[in-house]
Amino acid sequence: MTATPPSRPASPGRQPEAVDRDRYFSRLAQERPDIAMCRATTLVARSIDEELAGHRLTVAQHLVLKMLNDVGPCSQQELSAQLRIDRSVMVGCIDGLEDSGLVRRERHPRDRRAYAVTLTPEAGPALVEAEDGVPRLLDRAFGTLTAAERRTLTRLVGKILDVS
Repeated sequence: MTATPPSRPASPGRQPEAVDRDRYFSRLAQERPDIAMCRATTLVARSIDEELAGHRLTVAQHLVLKMLNDVGPCSQQELSAQLRIDRSVMVGCIDGLEDSGLVRRERHPRDRRAYAVTLTPEAGPALVEAEDGVPRLLDRAFGTLTAAERRTLTRLVGKILDVS
């Protein structure tokens, strides 16, 4: 027969009051910007998912189309590096865009060993549709911030990411 170990009595000093429990995350987020950023990223990602529900593009695909539209044909490696999308994810992203008829792979004009990803004429309307949703997405994700606070946030996050 095994004896059950005695339970330790809870120390009154170790159990925060209910009010303290309710405010714990608020205090933690103020003390730890890493925790706050992770949680904010989760909220923004959820907003993106909600905004894109029912649309034909993923966030990564939208970003790829936007970059190709803005800078012209690029290799998958260039897209991956500039957009900070893992190479393995980029392959699936480009495959999906190609299957949808929005991009095609062609020999890279400056590097015969590589392929360049190029927009098709069908990409234009898909990109316009995705871009039209950006203001709603920003309002959904950052609606509690004023325009000035959004600019400050953008500047500060850019500084963390060393984007100039």
